[in-house]
Amino acid sequence: MRHRIVHLMLIVALTAGCHAQQDTRDKKEAPAEAPAVAEGTPATVTSVTVGAMEETVEVNAVSAFQLKTYIKANTNGYLQTVNARLGSYVEKGQELFVLKTKESQTLGNTIRILDSTLHFTGNMHIKSPGSGYITQLNYQAGDYVQDNEQLAVITDTRSFVFLLDLPYELKPYLAANKNLKLRLPDGTVLDGYVANAMPTVDAVSQTQSYVIKVNTNKSIPENLIAKVSLVKSAKGNITSLPKAAVLTDEVQSHFWIMKMIDSVTAVKVPVQKGMENADRVEIIAPRLSPADKVLLTGNYGLPDTAKVSIVK
Repeated sequence: MRHRIVHLMLIVALTAGCHAQQDTRDKKEAPAEAPAVAEGTPATVTSVTVGAMEETVEVNAVSAFQLKTYIKANTNGYLQTVNARLGSYVEKGQELFVLKTKESQTLGNTIRILDSTLHFTGNMHIKSPGSGYITQLNYQAGDYVQDNEQLAVITDTRSFVFLLDLPYELKPYLAANKNLKLRLPDGTVLDGYVANAMPTVDAVSQTQSYVIKVNTNKSIPENLIAKVSLVKSAKGNITSLPKAAVLTDEVQSHFWIMKMIDSVTAVKVPVQKGMENADRVEIIAPRLSPADKVLLTGNYGLPDTAKVSIVK
């Protein structure tokens, strides 16, 4: 009996040893797991541009008709006919209103009684004193009007201009901007020039109005706001970057870029900026070359040295 127990214990020990050796072989044969690779921040890059650049300031100009003609009744009476239509274009001398007085109607009836062959109407024909668009129409046929009462307003198309309200501190830049580009809300660009300046300055806004005449046959409504870009300064052969590539602190006292030093690493580089316009910023220092790559997007909030993944 004792020999059987010893024999059974030997069998259990041998079996356990075989399993242990098999586990060791399995662990040795199992492939080692690859170390985790840290992924970089997705970003896009831009290149440095060397060339001419202008620093501009954008101001507003409002369309206006400087000359308006007011058509008035020349006597008391009823409007027999109204040929004027709001918004329509009229020529000089075109008949707009036919006015008939009570007196002329009474006189005409008397004349017809005396002689039926006479055709006396007593109508007053009011014609347009100039060419332009009817921008105001106050009465319609059958209305009674009084002498010297305003019937309509005609804007003289020859007096069409844009009025530029320029802050007085920007006045020195106007000397170099006699010829201007005016951009309308629909994308149309008009050529214009400064004709003259108003002799007063607005007491509240401290702006001075300038009259800009434009060369166009296009019908432009009054009170339309156009954008005018004034060139403050211009340079040639300067180094610049898109505005989005230049970062700053909350008080905008320090500026920097994230420059690529290899295919996956970007480092913080403090920069000194110069002139800027709506799209680009001049980089005065340090010296950059067109071969340099700078982060354009994905650059915000990165540490001084950051791993990035460039998105094509």
